[in-house]
Amino acid sequence: MATTGLQHVAAMYAGVVAPPLIVGAAVGLSGTELTFLTGACLFTAGLATLLQTLGIWKIGARLPFVNGVTFAGVAPMTAIVASADDRSDALPLVFGAVIVAGLLGFLAAPVFCKAVRFFPPVVTGTVITLIGISLLPVAFGWAQGPDTTADDYGSPTNLGLAAVTLVIVLLLRRFTRGFVKQIAVLLGLVAGTLLAVPFGVTDFGPVADADLVGFPTPFHFGAPQFQAAAIVSMCVVMVVSMTESTADMLALGEIVGRPADEKTIAAGLRADTLGSALSPVFNGFMCSAFAQNIGLVAMTRVRSRFVVAVGGGFLVLLGLCPAAASLIAVVPRPVLGGAGVVLFGSVAASGIQTLVRAGLDKDNNVLIVAVSLAVGIVPISAPEFYHAFPETARIILDSGISTGCVAAVLLNLVFNHIGKGRQARDVTHPMEAGEEITGASRAPATP
Repeated sequence: MATTGLQHVAAMYAGVVAPPLIVGAAVGLSGTELTFLTGACLFTAGLATLLQTLGIWKIGARLPFVNGVTFAGVAPMTAIVASADDRSDALPLVFGAVIVAGLLGFLAAPVFCKAVRFFPPVVTGTVITLIGISLLPVAFGWAQGPDTTADDYGSPTNLGLAAVTLVIVLLLRRFTRGFVKQIAVLLGLVAGTLLAVPFGVTDFGPVADADLVGFPTPFHFGAPQFQAAAIVSMCVVMVVSMTESTADMLALGEIVGRPADEKTIAAGLRADTLGSALSPVFNGFMCSAFAQNIGLVAMTRVRSRFVVAVGGGFLVLLGLCPAAASLIAVVPRPVLGGAGVVLFGSVAASGIQTLVRAGLDKDNNVLIVAVSLAVGIVPISAPEFYHAFPETARIILDSGISTGCVAAVLLNLVFNHIGKGRQARDVTHPMEAGEEITGASRAPATP
């Protein structure tokens, strides 16, 4: 049970620590503060996983379901950080928006599980693709170095370290099997860091300064602040997160032989949203399902929710050990950039896989995807496109995920639900999909 639980931690560890690294770098946190933020996200991911697997009352799907920081919130959170007049207020603004979005999502869970038909694969696939595309520039920035004003920014050494790390991850994924293959990204980070030592770009200071035992002090970065535009932006992310979690529960239910009904989905969404609302108290971010762990359940055929609960316990322990959390702060940015290409590119690829099942042979769906992707890519390809809009509006508009999601939902309603478009609708409710996944009879809306 312990080793299999650790395997779940290894499979999702890189995904948990990446968001605090991105957001922390955007805020300009020191190595010590970045270590604290990373540990807090590990701690809150463990709490959310325990809540989801063990459950209390009508909260928790009670499936082998791993929860952690969602990638969907990274781009909107960095937009909130960029809009803050004072960087010391940036994280409190993020935390306040996540708390409100989590509480609203908790109240909406029983209704949302019935309204999920408005978020078919053509919508969720578009949004997941945008998440990956929006994060790739972060990886490219990391590959060049930590400081844009430094002389070695974009140097052949930095880009070379990123490229070598990328190659190591690809080789491990290609020529290894089982557990080693699952932790290829983690091993790539370790190898890249060791290779970077002779070049003098590895800083072991955070480890030396970290305590062996610590606790994520509530509201360490300040009391939460509430700003309307930031709240709206994170509410959009919450809708995306709940849609993805619903699809993941459908897939996982089939894999473990316990199909998820509306009651199970509602309970699972309550755990997701309550975990997200509580997470900022301990300085964490919005939590959602980790799809890679669903693949791990299917591969190992270990279907016990208590095994995953043990993994959640390990995450809590890691969060209470700053020395362990500080190890990720040692990894040079170029090395993170190389691994980030795989990590973020895989997110975009997952969205494309979902779009393949979305019925793109129909003109209506092609238009939905085309326009939504175009709207979502605007902030990436033309960062100053909305420069003339008010600052509060730009928090939402500068997030390609938020704008792309809104566009996809509205276009799907117009083309597939309203008037004649309803008759021509070609995308089924996710719970009615008929494709197979690892021997199951129904397919999830997202991988």
